[in-house]
Amino acid sequence: MDAAPIGQLMDGLGRAAVEAAGVLALAPTAQKNTALAAAAAAVRSSRARILAAHALDMAAARAGEAGDARLDRLRLDETGVESIARSIGAVRSLPDPVGGIAAEWVRPNGLRIRRVRVPLGVIGIIYESRPNVTADAGALCLKSGNAVILRGGSESAHSSRALHECLLAGLAVADLPAACIQLVPTADRDAVGHMLARMGDYLDVIVPRGGKALVRRVQEEARVPVIGHLEGNCHVYIDKDADLGMARAIALNAKMRRTGICGAAETLLVDAACAATHLAPIVADLLEAGCEVRGDEAARRTDLRVRAATEADWYTEYLDAIIAARVVDGVDAAIAHITRYGSAHTEAIVTANEATAARFLARVDSAIVLHNASTQFADGGEFGMGAEIGISTDRFHARGPVGVEQLTSYKYLVSGAGQVRG
Repeated sequence: MDAAPIGQLMDGLGRAAVEAAGVLALAPTAQKNTALAAAAAAVRSSRARILAAHALDMAAARAGEAGDARLDRLRLDETGVESIARSIGAVRSLPDPVGGIAAEWVRPNGLRIRRVRVPLGVIGIIYESRPNVTADAGALCLKSGNAVILRGGSESAHSSRALHECLLAGLAVADLPAACIQLVPTADRDAVGHMLARMGDYLDVIVPRGGKALVRRVQEEARVPVIGHLEGNCHVYIDKDADLGMARAIALNAKMRRTGICGAAETLLVDAACAATHLAPIVADLLEAGCEVRGDEAARRTDLRVRAATEADWYTEYLDAIIAARVVDGVDAAIAHITRYGSAHTEAIVTANEATAARFLARVDSAIVLHNASTQFADGGEFGMGAEIGISTDRFHARGPVGVEQLTSYKYLVSGAGQVRG
């Protein structure tokens, strides 16, 4: 498809989205919830068709020799389909943020001022691999009153189309425009370029969800605001006052539960004051689970299988069964390491000392900071947000999991009784 038809196609999607956004922004909560309930029901009734479509995606990925991490992100089974339906239902059950009053006050002159939540408008979402993003993003944008243009990766094209049809079925039941949730119908890479550089008249924000190359391209080329994160270089710090059993369980889960997600731990930091008792068992757990450990001298002394870490390892988001391990001199050294090498995504401290935990939580400047819990909880669903479009490491507008509330802005409503300004 040449540039002109791509431009015409994408601009057509943009115009339709703007029109639909005007309708959706005013849709009552009950109408949006009807659409979401019907979409969840359609996912369940279409389970066989969704899995058949997914089988085509998996076959193509294997034929293309996709790596284990990519296959893991792409994989979908019956449990996964049910999880998608439940996520849509969870979004439906959330309070509607649109129209909510975030603050209100009355000025001495009698003016009543309210700050009210409103949709962002039209959201463009560019993503790779994970087919559930189609459903999660569509549901979140619908609930928050935003029209959305979804551009999924070619790896999940069949799965995404099947899930998109379920979302369209929900919109139809609720008598909402089909253009509220649009899926770009071409795998042509020029469609992404057009979204980034030439759709400023239609898109209000773009959210990338995928690998570093995709996110970097979006951040560099987009002509509208971007919500997202480039890397998830997450850390687990084992403090001298950590319970050993808890430390072992959290470190192993944070790294190995799912290695290909952005909340997976990539670096293990252990306090020198407990390294003699804590480091070796944790390293052994990771090695026995099939994780490659790249460590400093202290970590290497615990097991001959530990490879020497390089300076680059401390910066690396592996998204694989690999972790870097280092002994540090207390909580302040751990914080300094995270400040230097981290990506401001998610960090965890394991300690029974509340004062040490408070110091870590206050001084680590990441979007998510946990005490005595695995970094794998860095997820909107686990936060009770129903689902998420992604994790933001930005320091403006949205930070952390991006759910329905984070997909709104606000405006000020001012009520007077004839006041004029002198």
